[in-house]
Parts: sequence; structure tokens; C-alpha cells
Amino acid sequence: MSMYRQMWLAIILSTLLALLGGLLASTLNARSYLSEQLSSKNTDNATALALALSQQQADAVMVELTVSALFDSGHYESIRVIDPLGKIIVERAEPATAGPVPAWFVRALPLNATPGQAQISSGWTQLGTLTLVSNSRFAYEALWKSVVQLVLALGLSGVVGGLLGVMILRRLHEPLQRVIRQANDISERRFALIDVPAVPELRQLAIAMNSMVTRLKGMFAEEAQRLEVLRITANYDPVTGLANRTFFLVQLLDSLDREEAAGDTLLLLRVADFSRLNQRLGTPAVDELLKTFAAVLNQHATQVTGVAARIGDSDFALLLPGQAQARDVANRVLSSLVEACVPLTGKGPTAYIGISTLKHGQDMAGLMAEASGALIAAEATGANTIREAGSEFTALGNEKTAELLRLALEQGRVRLLSLPVLDMRGGLIHRECFMELLLDGMDAWRPARHFQQVAEKYQLMSKMDLSALELALEKLRHDTSLPGLAISLSALSIGEKSFRVRLLGLLGENRSLAGRLWLEVPEASAAKHIESLREFIAEVRQAGGRVGLGNFGRHFNQADVLHDLGLDFLKIDSSFIRGLQYSTANQIFLKSLAAVAHKMGMQVYGEGVIDRAELATLERTGFDGASGTAVREQT
Repeated sequence: MSMYRQMWLAIILSTLLALLGGLLASTLNARSYLSEQLSSKNTDNATALALALSQQQADAVMVELTVSALFDSGHYESIRVIDPLGKIIVERAEPATAGPVPAWFVRALPLNATPGQAQISSGWTQLGTLTLVSNSRFAYEALWKSVVQLVLALGLSGVVGGLLGVMILRRLHEPLQRVIRQANDISERRFALIDVPAVPELRQLAIAMNSMVTRLKGMFAEEAQRLEVLRITANYDPVTGLANRTFFLVQLLDSLDREEAAGDTLLLLRVADFSRLNQRLGTPAVDELLKTFAAVLNQHATQVTGVAARIGDSDFALLLPGQAQARDVANRVLSSLVEACVPLTGKGPTAYIGISTLKHGQDMAGLMAEASGALIAAEATGANTIREAGSEFTALGNEKTAELLRLALEQGRVRLLSLPVLDMRGGLIHRECFMELLLDGMDAWRPARHFQQVAEKYQLMSKMDLSALELALEKLRHDTSLPGLAISLSALSIGEKSFRVRLLGLLGENRSLAGRLWLEVPEASAAKHIESLREFIAEVRQAGGRVGLGNFGRHFNQADVLHDLGLDFLKIDSSFIRGLQYSTANQIFLKSLAAVAHKMGMQVYGEGVIDRAELATLERTGFDGASGTAVREQT
């Protein structure tokens, strides 16, 4: 039973006890008073009647007539006169009636009045003894009326007391609920402060809870700052703040291994006449020029969700996703560089740009050679120039593709494929799902990620995500041996109210399956929709599901807010995993990240593990599991 209900029960019981006690005490007092009054009346009436008969010097006949006349008035229950020898001269009696008073009331509260007695005499001669009992009907009526009025008065006071109790409990209930919600938030790995109530006891509790939350937030913020320092030291250039050569090449290699990266674009950029500028301007000014260069590249990379890096003294790289219009981006980058750097470079050339397109399965040396050749061709012109490595750039997706996508989703021409995520002992944690579609006019199933840009442009992501969810729930329903299925959702989808309503409806309809459903959101898009993600996580966890971030580490520079989201797991991007056994700095970073995540109650998994050495290193850093080509299910 909740404390609130116990308080209510205590108030009700104490009020009832007080009312019943007051009613009982008042009723007994009233009965005692009426009994005494009735006894007094019996004595007075008996004395008066005996005196009247004595003064009349009545004989037996007169006594009988007088007694009968008096009894017939209806105010007496019995009148009896006996002579000195004990012989009854006259006796009149009639059973008492309670009138409108209930019989149970008379039985429960009898009036014990003493009969009145007096002597009848004639001169010095005693004629007899008179015993008189007055009718108690009127006393019972008075007692009943008194009790009824008392019940009404006490009932009214009970109602008033109840209303006051409601007001007091409401005053206590809201602060208590705030404290309870805060405690629940802490258990859900969300740390929020609450208003301090005016009630002294609750005030002390709220202050203590807020103090604990503040310390926890401070601790996690310090850990996040330390992690950020480790991440930057291991993977970023100290002068420009862009990704360093090693980290960029690992990401580029990872992109070449992923089928969906086909169509991405690599831009190589070089500061014009860098050696001459270094001699003429000096190191501080050149460093300022490099920072300006990096700021322009980072701005344009952020706009198209690309990756910018410094890969040499005067060389930079920009990796653009397939949906970006690479030639247009390159033109904008060059214009911005010229405008930003002209105070330092003067009227001479500022930058040269070479462009090459990624092809699935292409080796990195060949790609870099293509881009470098285009860069050398641009530098040979002696002016601010862009050169391409022989491929035309076309936008992926169009209105016709969107219509084909919509038709495939409506007709159910979709399916789920999955890969295992195993713990470090080889046990299956869950399977990662990815969706494929069969579009009209195509003779093979195509991964849904190939159409992501078109789906985002034509607002089809929520339909695709809902289709994947429905397929996953269906598979979980039919395969009870599966520990779980993971579905990657778009941040655009979780930002839509209608999508979240439909998702929660599916989880509500399949409550028994919700605990086996793992929902993940790519880190790059989640970082742009923090508030939507926060609401989404709270709703899904309340429905019984799990939520985490995928591809974690590349773009997310808000690690200090992780403790406030209530995430269940993190999947670290493969660019941090590739060649991990050779990178001490990344091992330190990932080990610290895993430790902090575990303190927050999150599990940590590695993505894209390609050999056993990487997997062994992950195990030493404290990861809970991994996925990739080196991870195989035990049969």
C-alpha cells in the first residue's frame, strides 16, 4: 500500500475513532443525565401524590379513584399502593412504549431510573406506601433526538475535517511525487533537479536528493570532459582541431568497405604556395591561416554531414556523403577559402582542390591516387582551381524513385536481414537488422540504406522505420528463442509525433515482445535532435523497450549529456575499432568510455570488428560485445 493511501487510511480511521468516541461519550452522559432526572421526577411525583392523599384523609376507595385518574393521564408506567401489612390497595401498570424511538436504541441504551416512594398517612396513622414510576417515553425521545443531532454535527465536522485533510495531503502529495519522480529518473539514468518544497521534512529530503544529483552530474561531466580530451588527443590535429591523418584514413577505409558508401566523394585540398607563405609570414601567422582554412572546411562538412581532416602540413581532406552535390560544395568551399584567407595570402592563389568518387570495393591507395592526381592537375594551373578525377556527379534519388519506394512499402515488398551481436564469450546478445526492398523494375533486393537520401527528401523515413519495426515484432513473435532484434531508426522519424504514437501503439499491442526489441539511433543525427531523443527514450523505456546510440564517437561532442538521456547501450563506430590493437591512444579512450558508460548503467558494443586481434583488444578495454566479420555465432 502506498504511503499516500496509508496517510489517507490513518486520517479516516483517526477521524472515525474521534467521532465515535465523542458520540459514545456524549450519548452516555446524556443517558446518565436523563436517568437522574427521571429518578428525581419519580421521587417528586410520588411525594406530591402521597401528600395530596394524606391531606384528604382518603380511605382505600378514595386512594384507588385518585390513583386511577392520575394513571389515565398517560404520564406513568406504574402506580402501586400497598397497606402496612403488604396488601395491595391499588396497582395500575402499563408496559412502556418508546414512541418514534427505534426499539434497538431502547435496548442498547436503557434508562435505569429509580422508582419514587412515599408514605400515605392520616394523622399519625399510616395508610399505606406509594410506589410510582414515570413514563420514560419522553426521556427516550429526548435522548434519541440528542443523539441524532450529535451524529449530524459530528458528521459535518468529519466532512470539514476530511476536506482539510485533502488540502493538507495535496500539499504533501505533490512534493512527494516530485521526489518519487526524481528517484525514478535516477534509476532510469536521468538526473534532474526538483523544486525544494516548503514542508521542512520534505525540504531536507529534496535538498539531499538535489545535492546527490548535482554531484552525480558533476562527476559525469568531469568524466565526459576527460573522455573528450582523450578523443581529441588521439584522433584530432592539435593546431586546427580537425581529424588527423590516421583517424581520417581509418574512416575512409571503413567507408570503402561499406556498400552504402558508394557514391561518396573525397575532396583533397592544398594551401597554395605553403612554403613561401611560411617563410614570408612566420609560424604564428601560418598557424592562423591553417585554423582559418580548417574553420571553413569544418563549417561546410557540418552542413552536409561530412568529415574534414588535416592530412599533411598544407593538405586537407573532405569526405562528403553521396547525396551531397560535390561539385557545388567544392565551389562553395573554394569561394569561402578565398574570401576568408585573402588577408593573409594576398592576391595570389589560395587553394587547389582535387575530387574523386568512392566506389565499393575500391582500394584506398587507388582512390587517394585519383584524388591526388586531380589535386596536382589543379595546382598546375597556378590559380584557385577545382579538378575532378573523371567522374560526373549526379544526385541520388528523384521523384520516380520515391514513388517506387512508397509503392514497395505499401505492397509489403520488404524484408529484414540480420547480423549477430555477441558478447565476449560468444553468446548471442541480439541480432542487428537491416531492411531490403524490391522496387518495380529491379531484379534484386536492394538495401534500404541505398535510398536513405531519397526517403529523407520525400519524408518516407518514418514509413520505412515502421515497416522495419513491424517485421521485427513479427519475427520476435514467431521465434521465441531470439534474445532480441535491433532496429536502427532515423532521428527524423523519432522527431515526428505521429511516428512515436504508432510506435508506442505497436509496443503496447506487443508488450511481451517489447523487452526483446533494441532500438538505436545513429549518433550523427541524434546529436541534432537531443530533445526529441530525450522524449523518445522516456516513452520507449516506459513501454518496456531499450534505446541506444549507434555509430557512436564520430560526431557526438556532447558526451556530458549522455547521463541525462537514460540510454541502455552504445555501439562504438568502427572507425575507432579499426586497427585498435596498434593505437594506444584509442585504447585508452575506449577503455575510459566503457568505464563511464558502465557507471551510467549502459552496455558498450563495438561495430565493424574485422579480425580477432581487434576483438581481443576490445575485450581488454571492457566492452560488453561486438559485431562485424570477425564475430561469428556458435553453432
